[in-house]
Amino acid sequence: MVSVQSKSVWMKRQQCPCGDWKCFVTYEGNTEEGSVGPQLIKNDLGPTETMVSPYVGMVFKSDDEAFEYYGSFARNSGFSIRKERSRLSPQLGVYKRDFVCYRSGFAPPRKKQAGELQRERKSVRCGCDAKMYLSKEVVEGDSQWFVVQFSNVHNHELLEDDQVRLLPAYRKIHEADQERILLLSKAGFPINRIVKVLELEKGIQGGQLSFLERDVRNFIQNRKKVVQENDALLTEKRENDTVDVLAACRANKEADPFFVYDVAFDENDKVENVAWSFSDSIHAYDMFGDVVYFDSTYSSMVYGMIFGAWFGIDNHGKVLFFGCALMQDETPQSLAWSLQAFLRFMKGRYPQTIITDIDPGLREAIRNEMPNTKHVISFHNILPRMSCWFSPPLGPRFSRFKYEFEELCHVETTDEFEFRWNQMVSNFELNSDKHIVLLFSLRMCWSLPYIRGCFLARMDSPSYWKSLDVILKEVIKTQTCLRGLSEQTGLLSSNYRLKSHDQTQYMHLKTCLPIEENARSVLTPFAFDRLQQEMVLTLQYAASEMANGSFLVQHFKKVDGERLVIWIPEDEQIHCSCKEFESTGILCRHALRVLLFKNHFQLPSKYLLNRWCQESSLFCYNGESNIKMKDEWYNEFHSLTGNLFSEAMLTKERFDFVHRELTKEIARLTSQVRDMPAGDEGVTGVTLSPTNAL
Repeated sequence: MVSVQSKSVWMKRQQCPCGDWKCFVTYEGNTEEGSVGPQLIKNDLGPTETMVSPYVGMVFKSDDEAFEYYGSFARNSGFSIRKERSRLSPQLGVYKRDFVCYRSGFAPPRKKQAGELQRERKSVRCGCDAKMYLSKEVVEGDSQWFVVQFSNVHNHELLEDDQVRLLPAYRKIHEADQERILLLSKAGFPINRIVKVLELEKGIQGGQLSFLERDVRNFIQNRKKVVQENDALLTEKRENDTVDVLAACRANKEADPFFVYDVAFDENDKVENVAWSFSDSIHAYDMFGDVVYFDSTYSSMVYGMIFGAWFGIDNHGKVLFFGCALMQDETPQSLAWSLQAFLRFMKGRYPQTIITDIDPGLREAIRNEMPNTKHVISFHNILPRMSCWFSPPLGPRFSRFKYEFEELCHVETTDEFEFRWNQMVSNFELNSDKHIVLLFSLRMCWSLPYIRGCFLARMDSPSYWKSLDVILKEVIKTQTCLRGLSEQTGLLSSNYRLKSHDQTQYMHLKTCLPIEENARSVLTPFAFDRLQQEMVLTLQYAASEMANGSFLVQHFKKVDGERLVIWIPEDEQIHCSCKEFESTGILCRHALRVLLFKNHFQLPSKYLLNRWCQESSLFCYNGESNIKMKDEWYNEFHSLTGNLFSEAMLTKERFDFVHRELTKEIARLTSQVRDMPAGDEGVTGVTLSPTNAL
C-alpha cells in the first residue's frame, strides 16, 4: 500500500493547449529539487573509441558510481547488469558489493500447487560468470571502493546496439514521457496510438523509442493501481481533515459570536463544501465591500479540493480578506453555493463589481447569484495564458500577435474594438481557434472599451495584484492540513486592523494649488498620491470652453486624445468621457483642469469619496450608502476613540485586550444600529457610490 504524503501540495490551475480546464501547473511540489533516479553515463567518446574496461584495483568514490560505470560499460558491450549481494559490518556498514551479468546464476525451480496447470517460461539466466566485485576501504578518512574481482567472460552471445536497448534494464520511461503518456491515456488514446504519437513528437522511426508498448501498458496499469490505493487513503484523510475544519469553525464561533460559517453535505452526509468569514472581515466588507475579487485558481493535489477566497481593497490600498470556501469541485453548483454563502455572511449586501479569473462555470454562477453585480474578468489573469494558448499555433508570429492583442484591448470604443478584432483574427488565421472564440464571447467582461466606467477601486493596478499573489502563495504553501488553512485565514483577517493604519505618511505638495492642499487634508496617502499624479499632469493640458458650456481638454503635445468634460455648476457635477472617476473614485486630470479653469479652490465634496478618506474606517460603508455624523458627533467620537487608543498603546497586553473586546463591541453595536429606524434629523445622507455621485 502506498502511503499518503503528509505535506499538502497545492496547484495553481490554468488551461493548457489541450483545452482541458482541469490540467494543472504545479505551484509547490514535495520532491527535492535535483533528486533524480539513477542515470546511465553516456559514452561521449569518438565513434571508433570504447570505454575503458573495469580492472582489478580500479577505484570509485562510491558504490553507486561504480554501478553506473559498470552499467555504461555493459550497455556498450551488449549486456546489462544487476546487483547481486552486499555485506555489512558494524564498523563500515556496507563494505562489499557484487555486480553481475543479468544472465548470471540460474532461476530456482517454481513450485506448483496440486492440479495447477501453468505454462513453463524459459529463464534468461544461464550461469554467466561475468561480474565485478567491490570492497570498501577507508583511506586517510575517506571511503573508497576498489574493484577486487572482475571478469568479462560470457557464456552467451552479446547483443547488438539495436537489441541491447530492448533489455529491461534500459527500457526506461523518463518523467516527461510519463506525463505525456498519462495525459494521452486520460484523453482515451489506446496504447498503440500513444506510442505512435510519441514517435511523431520525437521525430523518430517506428520502434525506436527507448521502451516498448508493453512497458507503456504496464506503466499505465501500475499508475492506476497506485492512484486507486492513494484515493482510498486520501478520501479518509480528507474526511478526517474536513471534520477538523468544522471543529475549528465551531471553536472560532465560541470565541467570537460574530464569526460565521456554513457547510454543505452530500447525500452520504459527508462534508461537500465549507465556507467561513471572520468578524474583522465582515466589518471591513461593511466599509469597503464595493469591489470584490474572487480567486478560485488553487486546488489541493492531496485533498482534491478547490480553495476560493474573496478579497478587497481598503482606503490605504491594502489587500483585505473577506472570506473563503473549500469546494469539492469547480462545477457551477459548487461555485453558486460558495457565492450564496458569501452573500449570507455579508447580510445580503451585493458588491458593485466582482472580479474573477476567466472561468466559464464561474461566469454562469455569478450571472445567476449576483445578477445586479458587474462581472469583470481580470486582464492580469488572461495575459499569462496567452503563450500557452497561442504560441503553439502561431509559432514565430506569436510575439507580434501578443503586441497587437494588448494594443487592441485599450482602444476607445466598442465599435473600434470589434473592427480591429476581426482584422487581427483574420490576419493571424485564428477564426476557428476556441480560445479566440471564448475571449470574444466574454469581451464585455475584460476589454477596456466595455468595462470603462465600471468601479474597480484601483484593484486593477499591478501593485495590487503583486501584493495579492504574495498573500495567496504564502497562505497556500505553508499548509500541511486543512485546519492550518483555517488558522492562516484567521491571521489574514486580523491583520487588517493591525496593518491598515500602521504608520502616518507625510504627503508633500507638488503644485501648491489650493485644491491639492484641500485633498491632502482629506484623502489617505494612497488616494492622494493618485490624485496628485493627475493634478500634476493638469498643467500639461488646455481646456477650451464650447458654446453649450462643456469643455474640450487636450494635451499640449496631443499625445492624448481629446476628452469631453461636462460641467454642471448648479449641482457641482463634472463628467469626463475617460470615466476615470467612475472607475477609481478619483478625479482625472481632465476634470481637474476644468475645475482649475473655473477657479475652484476646493474639490466638490461628492468627489472626495468616503472610501478614500483618512477617517473612513470610523464610518459604516456598505457599498450603496453611508452616514456621516455632524461635526459635534464626529468630535465626540474622535475624542472617545482617541483616549482609548492612547491608553491601549502603552503595552502590547493592553492593545491585544482592546483589540479583542472592541471587535466584539463594534460588531454588536453595528448590528443594533442597523435595526434602528433611519431618517434621524441629526444625520445627513451622503452618496458615496461613484456611479451614483454624478
